[in-house]
Amino acid sequence: MNTLRDFAAVRKDIVALLHQPEYDDGSAGPVLVRLAWHSSGTYDAETDTGGSNGAGMRYENEGGDPSNAGLQHARVFLETVKEKYPWITYSDLWTLAGIVAIKEMGGPEIEWKSGRTDYVDDSKLPPRGRLPDGAQGSDHIRFIFYRMGFNDQEIVALSGAHNLGRCHSDRSGFHGVWVNNPTRFSNQYFKLMTSLDWKRKKLDNGVEQFVHIDEDLDEELMMLPTDLALLSDPSFSPWVKKYAADKEAFFGDFAKVFAKLIELGIERDENGKVVNADNERGGYHSAPKKTGRPGMPDEAGEEAEPLAEENILFKAKL
Repeated sequence: MNTLRDFAAVRKDIVALLHQPEYDDGSAGPVLVRLAWHSSGTYDAETDTGGSNGAGMRYENEGGDPSNAGLQHARVFLETVKEKYPWITYSDLWTLAGIVAIKEMGGPEIEWKSGRTDYVDDSKLPPRGRLPDGAQGSDHIRFIFYRMGFNDQEIVALSGAHNLGRCHSDRSGFHGVWVNNPTRFSNQYFKLMTSLDWKRKKLDNGVEQFVHIDEDLDEELMMLPTDLALLSDPSFSPWVKKYAADKEAFFGDFAKVFAKLIELGIERDENGKVVNADNERGGYHSAPKKTGRPGMPDEAGEEAEPLAEENILFKAKL
């Protein structure tokens, strides 16, 4: 019998669901890492909004953000764990799943602390537009990541997560894998970026990316414009080369920066207890498991007034 808040048991059940023969490359691991990253990467240090608290993707305005396309698969994979352990918050579950997946795919052990709460409504969701656009360059990368409080070295280290998973043209618009083995965490992303010849390619949907075709293996690898921007930028590039040459340095720095990422927006006291204002309602507020019944269409897209106003401003800039 599992005791209350038995996170070790939760970890074991996350490991058990990683093998998904019918999903991308047979593993749920990469998409769980992306879920942890996207649920945390909305943080804005200046306004102290967004971040890993709240599990905002349960609401249509964040879950339906085009930047989060495909993450419904990750959330569905984790519903069996949530059903078994209804006490865990979605925000803790999603971040924990990400670090467990990284470790199980050969990556470093990453520090993780519990205590995140789930929003009771969508009034505190961040506006859309805070996640990276892979079609952009260095200025955009810095704009997105400096807003969260990362420096150039941390940005490059965090980008090493692209060693995992693949792009889908029906989600991000891009297509393909960065590395030959997209379910094994390593520094191969950096090694291939620095050693191969990358050529621009326009996909049928009009999106441009970079590719390398291995004629011997009849295999095509890809890089996003933001990936190669790291190599051409004079401040990013030394870190790309360092991580290509030193796997252990990359693993150590990645573990630190990913731990920082999943703590964005979280305030803790000297004992590690989360003291965010969002946690005032019942402290550790775990949202109930999502119903298996489809939601009502007019309810799914509703936005709280503050969020609606921010989204109007964001859309006006497009």
